[in-house]
Amino acid sequence: MKVLHFAKRAPATALLFGLTLAPLANAADTLPAAKPLKVPEIKYETYTMPNGLTVLMHEDHRLPLVAVDLWYHVGPLNERAGRTGFAHLFEHMMFEGSEHVGEKAHIKYVQGAGATDVNGTTDFDRTNYFETVPSNQLELALWLESDRMGFLLEGLDREKLTNQRDVVRNERRQGEGTPYDTAGEKIYQLLFPKEHPYYANVIGSHADIEAARLNDVRDFFKQYYTPNNATMAVAGDFDATKLKALLVKYFGPIPRGPKVDPVTTVTAPITEQKRATVTDTVRLPQIRIAFLTPPAFTAGDADTDLLVHILGGAKASRLNQVLVYKQQVAQSVRCSNNSLKLTSITECTITAKPNVKLEDLEATFWQEVNKLQTDGPTKEELDSARAVNLTGLITGLERLGGFGGVADTLNRYNQYTGDPGYLGKDLARYQAVTPATIKAAAAKYLSKDHAVVVSCVPGQKVVDDVPRSPADTDANVKLTPPYTAAFEEQQNWRKNVPVAGPATAFTLPTPKTFTLKNGLSVYVVEDKQLPVLSAGIITRAGSENNAPAQGGLATLTAALLNEGTTTRNATQLAEATDSIGARLGTNASMDSATATITVLSNNADAGLFLLSDVLLHPAFTAEDLERLRRQRLVAIGQETDSTIAVARRVGPRLLYGDQPYGESPVGTLDSVKSLTRDDVTSFYNGHYGAANSALVFAGDITVDEARRLAEHYLGSWTGSTAAEVKIPPAPEAPALRIALVDKPGAPQTALIAYGYGVPVTTPDLQSLQVMNYTLGGAFASRINMNLREVHGYTYGANSLYSFYRDGGPFLAGGLVKTDVTAPATQQLMLELKRIQSEPPTEAEIKEAKIARVQSLPGQFETTNATANAMAGIFLYKRPLDYYAKLPAAYLAVTPQDVERVAKSDIHPNHLIIVEVGDRSKIEGPLKELNLAPIELVDPSGNPIK
Repeated sequence: MKVLHFAKRAPATALLFGLTLAPLANAADTLPAAKPLKVPEIKYETYTMPNGLTVLMHEDHRLPLVAVDLWYHVGPLNERAGRTGFAHLFEHMMFEGSEHVGEKAHIKYVQGAGATDVNGTTDFDRTNYFETVPSNQLELALWLESDRMGFLLEGLDREKLTNQRDVVRNERRQGEGTPYDTAGEKIYQLLFPKEHPYYANVIGSHADIEAARLNDVRDFFKQYYTPNNATMAVAGDFDATKLKALLVKYFGPIPRGPKVDPVTTVTAPITEQKRATVTDTVRLPQIRIAFLTPPAFTAGDADTDLLVHILGGAKASRLNQVLVYKQQVAQSVRCSNNSLKLTSITECTITAKPNVKLEDLEATFWQEVNKLQTDGPTKEELDSARAVNLTGLITGLERLGGFGGVADTLNRYNQYTGDPGYLGKDLARYQAVTPATIKAAAAKYLSKDHAVVVSCVPGQKVVDDVPRSPADTDANVKLTPPYTAAFEEQQNWRKNVPVAGPATAFTLPTPKTFTLKNGLSVYVVEDKQLPVLSAGIITRAGSENNAPAQGGLATLTAALLNEGTTTRNATQLAEATDSIGARLGTNASMDSATATITVLSNNADAGLFLLSDVLLHPAFTAEDLERLRRQRLVAIGQETDSTIAVARRVGPRLLYGDQPYGESPVGTLDSVKSLTRDDVTSFYNGHYGAANSALVFAGDITVDEARRLAEHYLGSWTGSTAAEVKIPPAPEAPALRIALVDKPGAPQTALIAYGYGVPVTTPDLQSLQVMNYTLGGAFASRINMNLREVHGYTYGANSLYSFYRDGGPFLAGGLVKTDVTAPATQQLMLELKRIQSEPPTEAEIKEAKIARVQSLPGQFETTNATANAMAGIFLYKRPLDYYAKLPAAYLAVTPQDVERVAKSDIHPNHLIIVEVGDRSKIEGPLKELNLAPIELVDPSGNPIK
């Protein structure tokens, strides 16, 4: 479950209406011209039940999926000082089990049914719960959501409350362990007085969470978690008439709750600048500057959104260009606008380079703000910001559920405007923004006198933790049943778990392919539902090709591709990309390097032009190399700020040593310092070539159009084709041991066990995935249920295989509270051994297989996800119908297969357990475990004598 402070969510849909946008002028008129674009809208129906529940319905039959997204109109907005965190606490309690569903069974049901995008989130103004399920499991989702709406209190006892208090506080500690987290919270404490709903962290303070008592939280539930204080959006493959009948069945008997009065808190303006300095265990100082800006969807909100993008919300933004690219005094710049009901919060965060003073960064910040206040933005800046916003809006439409999907968008528009179909009006308000209105917004809202400024400097991390409540807390509380015995008797039918409807047949994509004369393979998956196109080049130029002592070369080469071409420097490339609203990225993984672009299909030519430019004509200038080198060296140093980042570097290093699988993808301080421009150009010339690569298209395109684009923009590409690299054999399996890295003052320990995994091409791939689903690959897995739900040691724990081409590590664990590091280690090892002594039961295997199969369509909702899947077909030499046959491969897995791979590929006696935390607090208890020898290592994995 997640807690979010988020900015605007991209709306979503699948149908078109008549609004046609004229193409924007391309930057410097050097890109191929755009075509007119039809903008989607959301078709929906509203159904209001007698008990007040509002249901928003959107039918979309392109995939056998249905998204259910339930918004309760409650959040910290409805809390009071001293009682913070209740809404977020209930976000967790709602997954603990209701009367008819059973304890901790909710998540098992939805994941076992093949659900995707399953979560609950809390923001200041609302709490939501959502899942995307196979369409034949819609009734199951309605049964689950209705039971926890109407029948949660019957199972809400002191034991569950105690457990979830622990889990929530671990979530808060996880945040507190994140670099600069304390500065983020301080911003809100300066922006708002203590009695304001937005003053506190959404999670609540440790003291308030621990002070939550059983009757307090039960009263909070009865007031706010009611049909008349909720809206449910259902989007996807369903029949509206049948859905209404199910709504009457499951939600109809739930009585209306008390009236919820609107919150009328007035947000006092900031009239005099407020400042504070906080300390944290970080290497680099950071400054945050924030303002109160217009509430969500009110006048000035859209202007502020685009203003923030122009100021510091993109690679081509003014602050990023001045501080990161030109002056090179900032490691990073990030500006955002968090639009909320009572007010919005505009915030810019600037992290300094070493030896740079925060006051100098702040002076530059105000200079750039003053320019916007005096002169406003250029027309080109505004057009680009609008184009990026439009692309984000439409690409969000690809998903039915989850953050920003169709259902989420209907709910968000309804929550803030009362009009679920606000999409057209939303677009219109951004179209109405002008350079003059942005200039006026900058002058009105970004004044020095209206700002709060928080400096975060290296020092001690100060957190306000409190002791756990006494064991007998709430022991004598008498619980009053919410309903009469007669009503409970009438609802006994709810104990029957809904039977899944007939499975809807689905076929996963098989790409159409052709090969250019230069040897470039082309894969095409057509999807005409939305005007979105994802295109990408994948080439076998990953980190596995790094020579000894050249760690980081593959990722540095890939990063430099997006830093300028022979005709465009980094700034011009970023401006050109924004001008068409595209998302252009380059990256290298262990097995491959990629260059990808997502663009609205009316700009397909311009998108392929830019993609081919970065791939075929990289500049690799000495200046860009030095800038990225300095950034990377600082980033490597910053890894010590985060326990989990240290664990991720140390574990593979200790397991594999100097071979590629042991190296961090970004390299080491020594390797990055040694890399030269000749190294980069040699790597590029030796590994980037047409015959070594594939071009993948997914989305609004035909095969003929794909052929035209591929031949026109990439037909001249030649390049070299390096021989497939041979990864050295892994060292002998280690004897079980604990590697301890000291991180003084850390509120949590990063506990990660590392062992040898298997290649992605293993014939046991599906058997391993089914086995690992039960072990640690799902929320309801053995590891997570043990460490989180039973013991409350962590916010979340899991296990996974890296699945590189020739192997890669297996890892299991998570972030755990410092004072339970030893028992958490013991329980993690118990589960890694138990999967062998007590292999998954037939019921667990059946659940895992169904989950893997039924969740497959959800993995192809977006063009980007589809393109990535097709890239894997090329990279790992899979048959074209690999995904079409994948369901049958999962269903063919037997209990004997699962037991065999659990015993052959989990190695509990040959693990390196990496523990990164406060040595003074965790070493003694770990020694008392007598589990394995303990060695002390530094943050790079080197032994400490």
